[in-house]
Amino acid sequence: MAKPGTTRVEKHVRSLFPDGVISRVQVLEYGDDPAVEPGDVAVRVFLHRPDQPGDGEADEQIVGSFENANRERLKRLNDDLPRIIAWVEFQADSPDETDETEKRRRHVLKIGRGGRAARPLDDAAEEMTPVMTRLGPADLAAVDMLITAGIAGSRAEVLRWAVGRIRENPAYAQLQDRVREISELKARF
Repeated sequence: MAKPGTTRVEKHVRSLFPDGVISRVQVLEYGDDPAVEPGDVAVRVFLHRPDQPGDGEADEQIVGSFENANRERLKRLNDDLPRIIAWVEFQADSPDETDETEKRRRHVLKIGRGGRAARPLDDAAEEMTPVMTRLGPADLAAVDMLITAGIAGSRAEVLRWAVGRIRENPAYAQLQDRVREISELKARF
């Protein structure tokens, strides 16, 4: 059974591109894919793979050709994304593929709304540095629970919130002092 709104999303995506380019559209909600955060929806679009014998066009070529031929359509799609749709990913279709490792290695084109408007951590504007981390299932569930509870609006915001709580701990100041002492001792060598 299709999820509510799936048909509408698929029709909209298909309407933006020429017939025969898209083989299928998958609407993903939280729990369907680890990259989909609580409260978000994502769309995975599978591009038709030419099935002529000996064609063997690589995923990178299929996705690259699609991107070059549809730049304006992709921009329009990105500009018109409803806030609930976090990203749309385009990849060459391989419906018979079952190897999860191969699926992860695919060449994809991903567009999104350019980041959500996160609530400020404090009144001071500060420069942010992106940091990537991998979480196990229990840690990811804890992060997603904090989002669902309204503590933060995204996974990145949860991690910033957690680091902020560490900095507020009095033991953190003591730790900073010890690190400074160690640095001074190292400098003497």
